[in-house]
Amino acid sequence: MALDALRHGWPIAVEGGAMLLPAETGFAPGATSATMLISAARAGTLKLANQREAAEPHAPVLIRAAEPFDLAQARALADPALDLRYPMKGPFRAEHLGWSEAAAAAMDLARLAGILPAFLVDPGNGGEAQGVSAQDLSVWQDTSALSVAARARLPVAAADDAEIVAFRSADDLREHVALVIGQRSGDRAPLVRLHSECLTGDILGSLKCDCGPQLDAALAAMAEEATKGGWGVLLYLRQEGRGIGLINKLRAYQLQDQGFDTIDANNRLGLPTEARDFPVAARMLDLLGVGAIRLMTNNPAKVAALEAAGVTVSERVPHQLPANPHNVRYLATKRDRSGHLFK
Repeated sequence: MALDALRHGWPIAVEGGAMLLPAETGFAPGATSATMLISAARAGTLKLANQREAAEPHAPVLIRAAEPFDLAQARALADPALDLRYPMKGPFRAEHLGWSEAAAAAMDLARLAGILPAFLVDPGNGGEAQGVSAQDLSVWQDTSALSVAARARLPVAAADDAEIVAFRSADDLREHVALVIGQRSGDRAPLVRLHSECLTGDILGSLKCDCGPQLDAALAAMAEEATKGGWGVLLYLRQEGRGIGLINKLRAYQLQDQGFDTIDANNRLGLPTEARDFPVAARMLDLLGVGAIRLMTNNPAKVAALEAAGVTVSERVPHQLPANPHNVRYLATKRDRSGHLFK
């Protein structure tokens, strides 16, 4: 599969496009290429992106240098966290990209594989490529393949009366889960929280975000709802870093330490500000037999995304928690640039 190939550093051959060797993980001694595929945001940093491309930070841009790229140069060029270590780059020029759909699919595959979106294009000595098409990506993203894999009673600290339900798709190694608290009630929509996996916040108690406290508060609210005859559903989605993966999230942290906010840090990595898969949450709710919900969120875009996927959001329930000195800017960015409603 293409994601496995990219994680292992093997090249992929995108139908209608080119053979691409991932810059970050590429394992091909002696591989060189006249051109590279990078993101528009990265090209913008190099003063190569036009206005249209700059408006879509993760759009693909084809670039050429005076001399062929090797993997060491490609890695230094791909990762903005290395800019201070390798300040001298170029000169480069942007070239016409005649296979934009295939290139965009490759950039999405890189994000899904959790690696930087940058490739050597048609490299010499690149090795044998794994074939892939844009249609393969569409099939992978089809939520209809998701099904309930297992379920069991799971008393948790917040509530004795809880059940965990695990979901799995044949083509996706991520296993999402739902925690159902209380007894299903037909006369009251459940309190629902979509919580994207955050290892640093949920498990390690990171103060850079509000994920851990939000998770604990959501479970407590659902437990309280159950005592009143209602019920709740926590969807725990395996979408670390808003869909960019753990490693890329930590790279974004490095950029935040250099002064960039969360949105600009993601964009400088060539990654979308929001890459979470909300249709998969809608599919999970459907498999649980849940129609209308009361959604715990401060994000109107999340409400809109679920409604677009067929979920009826009968109420948006605010879910604000106190800031701490380490996440004040993070929360302000959510409010000022992502439209979160903290009230």
